[in-house]
Amino acid sequence: MSNQGFSELALQPLAPSDYSMVMAKSRENRLTFATWLMFFRDHGRFPRGPSDLESLDIAALARQIEVTVPADGGLLLAERTAKRLRTEIRVRYGFREATVADADSLTEWLRDHAAAEAGGEIAAMVERLETRCRELAIEPPSVERVERIARAALRAHEERFHADIYGRLSPAIRERLDELLGSAEGENATGSAPATLLTLCGNPGRPSLASMQEELAKLELIRGIDLPADLFNHASPRDLERCRRRVAVEAPHELRRHPDAARITWLAAFVYLRARSLTDDLVDLLIETIHRIGARAERKVERELLNDIKRVGGKQNLLFELADATLAQPDGVVREVVFPVVGEETLRDLVKEWKATGPTYRTTLRTVIRNSYQGHYRRMVPKLLAALEFRSNNERHRPVMQALELVKRFADTKLRTFPAEEEVPLDGVVRGLWRDAVVEKDAAGRDRVNRVTYEVAVLEALREQLRCKEIWVVGANRYRNPDEDLPADFEANRDEYYKALDLPLEADRFISQVQDEMREALDTLNRGLKKNPDVCIGPKGGGWITLTPLDKQPDPPNLKAFKAELNATWPMTSLLDMVKETDLRLGFTDVLKSPTAYETLERSVLQPRLLLCLHGIGTNAGLQRMASLESGVTAKDLAYVRRRYISVDTLRRAIAIVADGTLQARNPAIWGSGTTACASDSKHYGAWDQNLTTQWHVRYGGRGIIIY
Repeated sequence: MSNQGFSELALQPLAPSDYSMVMAKSRENRLTFATWLMFFRDHGRFPRGPSDLESLDIAALARQIEVTVPADGGLLLAERTAKRLRTEIRVRYGFREATVADADSLTEWLRDHAAAEAGGEIAAMVERLETRCRELAIEPPSVERVERIARAALRAHEERFHADIYGRLSPAIRERLDELLGSAEGENATGSAPATLLTLCGNPGRPSLASMQEELAKLELIRGIDLPADLFNHASPRDLERCRRRVAVEAPHELRRHPDAARITWLAAFVYLRARSLTDDLVDLLIETIHRIGARAERKVERELLNDIKRVGGKQNLLFELADATLAQPDGVVREVVFPVVGEETLRDLVKEWKATGPTYRTTLRTVIRNSYQGHYRRMVPKLLAALEFRSNNERHRPVMQALELVKRFADTKLRTFPAEEEVPLDGVVRGLWRDAVVEKDAAGRDRVNRVTYEVAVLEALREQLRCKEIWVVGANRYRNPDEDLPADFEANRDEYYKALDLPLEADRFISQVQDEMREALDTLNRGLKKNPDVCIGPKGGGWITLTPLDKQPDPPNLKAFKAELNATWPMTSLLDMVKETDLRLGFTDVLKSPTAYETLERSVLQPRLLLCLHGIGTNAGLQRMASLESGVTAKDLAYVRRRYISVDTLRRAIAIVADGTLQARNPAIWGSGTTACASDSKHYGAWDQNLTTQWHVRYGGRGIIIY
């Protein structure tokens, strides 16, 4: 039969030469041979089970080669026949079976080219190995053998990485790293202090003077270890994160049991990454503290002034009456001419209202902010500025950098104003609120810059530039040099990156495209705005646009019946039961794995503990309360599982599994065809897809919406 007589779905799945090979086989072996041939053509290996064949339309293939699909769907062959057919398929595509020498060379290749990028994920390494086998025209070994090769390559990569880092550290640095774990005798002693490592793992907490001091002490402790600056320049971020995770999930006494090279490398990577995260935390504390100084001052001033405010009605009429009485008797006494028309108390209220909304408010606000900074926060902010190294790649912000250097140089002095001969940058640093307060006259009538007031203005300018990364911090991660966000080969491969982003290389062309898009969008808005009956353009404010509230959409016809059936079947279903049912259907806890080399807990034991941990953390009930549910586990067991198995990366993968499963199971007949659905209690959710309330915010580093 010719290949041309079939539908598009099954049109020529086999090349003519492959078709001839298939038709030369007996009818009993023809379908199996064709299936294996197609799968080997696409994947470079033979199928290992029924799940591998789900992507093939076996029914259409059977029609093409004039056979019927077996009733049981099986494609079994005798062992000798299967071996002979596999050999023919390998010869057809120029492949050969893997040998022991191939396994050794594949192990070395995985160690050198895939282990660092895979980040310890065996599945990713197996995928890279199979791709490499296709490139070399080698049939991959069995599943068990492939996994052993991947694990051997990962182990070899780790050993080489540990030996390299360990050899580059001096004995003194190794000793200081080991001191983070404390001594084995001191750990078991009664009343002994916890290991320094446990102190370094703590979070900063709410912004305060105490939290600043604690985080700064941690950073100084880590800097005292004095790791070489280029120690991890060529290390993969995934390798560093795996080392950090090993330190984070194991207790100090467990870490001491590991070989010296592995233990010291893990601790060095932990210290390196912890220094970057501590720097980020300190910058966050600095930004939040500067904001808090101003916010608290505004609330205090507004609260005090509001107590004095009495809204005076009819101010315009009072002004006319006051002017008329004054013009009628210009030589009269105020108390005799003005007060009978506008009472004295009314005039006092007018003055208070003007002071509360006029320049007096700004003056009072400046005074409160300055006093708050000078009396409390100034004890720590200069030390924090000295510990952080700020830089900028934009010459436009050079005045702020010069102002920071000036503040640091005079931080320990008791001068009220900067010396007259000192050049103090004002433009680009001091904004309007502080401009009048910063410059004052000295006894000789010369303009001098008040040092404390200038520090407040500089800190506010610094906060704004840090938030938009115009100023960055050396040794930070989130506040790092923005140039590091680009790939290292960006300049050499600029064309490829722009092509991947679908952007033009020419700036003028890019601007022109954006302008055209904006003009088209504005034109669409302009044409549809006047004809839209639900939109009204009012006279207020030069043309405010008012939208008519949308009518409430009716519930889907099946929703009421669905809710009734759900309540009848599960009238008192707890959230924990729903989490358990979700895991039984999707198996999302399978991705919650330990970063260690092996796991001692059986999954049947680990799964309920993971669910209890997730429920306790997600509901803020806590692990102690979860342990009291007669579940057969203790709070210590749950804390162990929480520390070792639950991390940010593993939770992201678990959330993706649940989200994908939810969207796949959602029936449009019940829930409708809406493209955005989310609910939360004061959380930030990512939102795209026609959601007009989405916005980009620097605090969350992406687009989304806040839901309360």
